[in-house]
Amino acid sequence: MGEKKRKQQYELHRSTFIFGKKNYKFMLIGLGVIALGFILMSGGGSDDPAVFNEAIYSWRRIRLAPALVLIGFGIEVYAILLNPGEKQDEN
Repeated sequence: MGEKKRKQQYELHRSTFIFGKKNYKFMLIGLGVIALGFILMSGGGSDDPAVFNEAIYSWRRIRLAPALVLIGFGIEVYAILLNPGEKQDEN
């Protein structure tokens, strides 16, 4: 009898994921925000190395893009710590 119950619990736990659907949605949103931040951070260089381009110091690259990356990491931490509302065990 105990062996059967242990096998049922093993099968139940083997097929479950650590995170819920809600967690994965927030993880994808956070990953998208981080990617957007890195995309906004890119560019601003000059084709000629002897010419300095002031565009590298734009507000978008200095303030907005790093803020988006940090917000994205915050969303990732929230997604990991979010409780997906698992069902209560009935004992």
